[in-house]
Amino acid sequence: MTNYLYILALQIAEAESEGGLFDFNATLPLMAVQILLFMVILNAVFYNPVAKVLDEREEYIRKNLTQASDILAKAEAITKQYEKDLAQERREAQLIISVAQKEAQDIVALEIKQAQKDTELLVNEATSQLNSQKQKALSALEDQVNTLTEQIKSKLLSNQLIS
Repeated sequence: MTNYLYILALQIAEAESEGGLFDFNATLPLMAVQILLFMVILNAVFYNPVAKVLDEREEYIRKNLTQASDILAKAEAITKQYEKDLAQERREAQLIISVAQKEAQDIVALEIKQAQKDTELLVNEATSQLNSQKQKALSALEDQVNTLTEQIKSKLLSNQLIS
């Protein structure tokens, strides 16, 4: 059994002498150079292009957000201006409508007054025509009465003369 322990101790000693995880011999600087070279290659081939793409994407997004906010501000300003103009146009339209209604009422009132004057004139004219016709009828009647009176008188006188 001591042989086994001795063999095991020799194997452990040989394993330790062959190098372990951190072996400080000539391979350490070579490994450091390999790692540095690998980092430079990765940086040149992978990290710089990826970083450049990420920076470009960030710039693109920032630029688009800035443009979008500018466009939104302009749209809000235009909307406010349109609302202001629309309110002004509505006021002007309401004023035009009220003026047109007043003019229409004035025209209707004027037309009514003119119609009343025309009606009064027609009534006066009809009254004067009726009075004129009445006078003519009375004078014609008076002439007939006079004629009849003369005839009656002449017949009475002729009857008296004959009798």
